Amino acid sequence: MDLFSPVTELRGIGPARAKQLQKLQIRTLYDLLAFFPRGYEDRTQLVPIEELQPGQPVCFRALVISQPQLHRIRKGLDITRVQVADATGRLKLVFFNRPYLKDQLHYGEEYFFYGALADDYGAQVTNPVFEPVSKPGAVTGRILPIYPLTAGVTNTMLVSCVQQALAAAADALPEILPAQVRMEYGLCGVKQAYRAIHAPQSQQELTDARRRLVFEEFFIFSAGLSMLRAERTDVHTDPYRTDVLDRFWSALPFPPTGAQRRAVNEVLHDLSSGRPMNRLLQGDVGSGKTVVAAAACWCTVKNGRQAAFMAPTEILAEQHARTLEGLLGPLGVKIILLTGSLGAAAKRAALSAIEDGSAQLVVGTHALISANVRFQRLGLVIADEQHRFGVAQRTQLTAKGNCPHLLVMSATPIPRTLALIAYGDLDVSILDELPPGRRRVETYLVDESMRSRIHAFIRRQCSEGHQVYVICPAVEDSEDGTLKSAESWAEALEKTVFPDLRVGLLHGKMKGPEKDDALTRFAAGETDILVATTVVEVGVDVPNATLIVIENADRFGLSQLHQLRGRVGRGGAQSYCVLFSSSRNAETQARLKALCATNDGFRIAEQDLALRGPGDFFGSRQHGLPLLKVASLQMDLDTLRQAQAAAAQYITDSSSLTSPALAPLRARVQALFNGGEISLN
Repeated sequence: MDLFSPVTELRGIGPARAKQLQKLQIRTLYDLLAFFPRGYEDRTQLVPIEELQPGQPVCFRALVISQPQLHRIRKGLDITRVQVADATGRLKLVFFNRPYLKDQLHYGEEYFFYGALADDYGAQVTNPVFEPVSKPGAVTGRILPIYPLTAGVTNTMLVSCVQQALAAAADALPEILPAQVRMEYGLCGVKQAYRAIHAPQSQQELTDARRRLVFEEFFIFSAGLSMLRAERTDVHTDPYRTDVLDRFWSALPFPPTGAQRRAVNEVLHDLSSGRPMNRLLQGDVGSGKTVVAAAACWCTVKNGRQAAFMAPTEILAEQHARTLEGLLGPLGVKIILLTGSLGAAAKRAALSAIEDGSAQLVVGTHALISANVRFQRLGLVIADEQHRFGVAQRTQLTAKGNCPHLLVMSATPIPRTLALIAYGDLDVSILDELPPGRRRVETYLVDESMRSRIHAFIRRQCSEGHQVYVICPAVEDSEDGTLKSAESWAEALEKTVFPDLRVGLLHGKMKGPEKDDALTRFAAGETDILVATTVVEVGVDVPNATLIVIENADRFGLSQLHQLRGRVGRGGAQSYCVLFSSSRNAETQARLKALCATNDGFRIAEQDLALRGPGDFFGSRQHGLPLLKVASLQMDLDTLRQAQAAAAQYITDSSSLTSPALAPLRARVQALFNGGEISLN
């Protein structure tokens, strides 16, 4: 059998069982081998009965000191009880619905058992596994892998299937890592790693196998990113003249920060390099990314090219168009807005201006990637909130030019360790200063005892002519009533608490035009209080909003809370963020207090990564992270750095993987970046 033989070739797997395994994405022998355990039970260490701890499963050796007694409680429920003992103490064993055990446990004989002492039933172990001392090794005396399961598939079944697959196909596993890399970093071979990850003989063997497989995962991904970089250096473009920014700087209505000047210089270096720019501009909310983007657009236009600026929503596109018009319009740059809601005549005029080149900067939504949008000479693509766009969408837009430069922007502060993975193919510029005049948003953590005072504070902000966001974690009421829902809370505020104020509602289940209308009315000052879900996390700029109240704040990640807090503090007035939480959990309280203590998004992001893991930044696999089967971004950072260093050393140009010896690595890299294992977004 080879690696890609169907699982039905294994003993005991017919069509029905194969269908069950398909629910776990297991179809071939390789799928079985690459289906790694989620954990392990160490059944190798024997513990005396007197040292058993409640809730901690362990192995113990004991003598059966009573005849097993079977009790039929009612239809569908019977209990088998038996007493066991060793030199240090005695135990009661209880088995549910296993009547056959009364004939398998024999008075006066010794057995190895594996189970946990019950928390609340005294010296009792429920449903332990066991085997005679004369025949060990099947269920005890080993490190047992524990696999993710689905209906109809037991752990015992998977252990058996994987062992058959190892015997049949482990020798066919290709060696991904070059011998030089394995030697330099002290890594075991691929066959040893797969055998030990599924059936480790010792903790050390398991540690060595896991380190090898973690390194391999990171190495494949890093090799792919190195290839992308290498391919980029093979592409040449006409270098831009970059000595054109004096007019831009002098026309700015405010002095740029040092971080903005530094980021602009990095962009200009790319534009003048003769190779396509591929840069991520990362900056906290309000750090002035649009100024850097405007400088890149100005340089592009002065070099006779067009720039395209893609935003994820129509409201954001309109907002960017207004901002860029204010920065570049006075300099004579012709800016056009292209969105799906444009009327037919306006759309025809916009498309004509884009095609004949009179539109020098085009700001738009996904409408920019439509087939009927033709640029005369596209030189720069900017994607705002880059995690909202797929790589395919960016590729469609860049394909409308001849290797245009690419600048992607994100207001989500990402820890450098995570950026290594998520944006490893991009050069990174970071804006870590706020423009002068921006005030720190004062943040407070409160509980229900402060409800009436916070309502009074909301009323005061509105009486002073300001506006307020109220964020709820759910759209509709939850069954247990523990979460504030946007719909019912908006109704309560409007009818009972603030009947004299204008209350709006915004959530993700509303239709597009309804959402746009709610945001537009709030931005125009026609709504005093906007009750919303996290749909406003990246939203319209409302300088008049000075207070954001976040209900059930413990249900959000720190980075998400920081993004929500960034909705206020965008004008000249002092702004506030109030976090409501009734949680008494010490870790939750510490987490929320950390947010109150700092406005630095990058520090918050590092804490969030440590506490919650990478999912909080990207939500799901399509947002840039490889689907890691073994590695952990929190636990394996040192291995990540080693794998990246190895890949960078090994791959120096786009032909680095062409040798026959590296065919397995090349195949895995291609699978990774062609969507077989990851969506690079």
